[in-house]
Amino acid sequence: MSVLRAVVLIAATMATGLAAGVFGLYSHTIMRGLGGTDDRTFVTAFQAIDRAIINPWFMLSFMGALAFTGLAAVLHLGQNVRAALPWILVALVLYLVAFVLTVAVNVPLNDALKAAGDPDKITDLAAVRRAFDEAKWAGFNLVRTIATTGAFASLCWALVTSGRAN
Repeated sequence: MSVLRAVVLIAATMATGLAAGVFGLYSHTIMRGLGGTDDRTFVTAFQAIDRAIINPWFMLSFMGALAFTGLAAVLHLGQNVRAALPWILVALVLYLVAFVLTVAVNVPLNDALKAAGDPDKITDLAAVRRAFDEAKWAGFNLVRTIATTGAFASLCWALVTSGRAN
């Protein structure tokens, strides 16, 4: 395996694994923990978490998974390195599902909750929380978790396949 192909495939695998971990953490810990809180705590904490997650480390994994996986697919188009290509393409499709859901569903819900403003100035926190629709957010996050975990597993197998081909 060429060094560039190997490095890109490893980067894709690592970034995708990190993204899967973030989405999984939301599913099994963050949303469950926030679900049992009062409306003020939920709105305040979720707004703070959503502001904090937009940072270079998260963006590197979230955007990097897509970019590195796409680049890995391109680098595996050659005749002698195609054994891993199907697994990389599966990972790319699964990650695209998660990416599109993030942009189309979860981020707009996050943004609407942030747009509600300072929780200390919101007169009806229960209405803001209902409008956020925790069940919808969590349901789509579960799909993101499953998709990114599947993408991670596919990339792990692509690494194995690439190693066997050489």
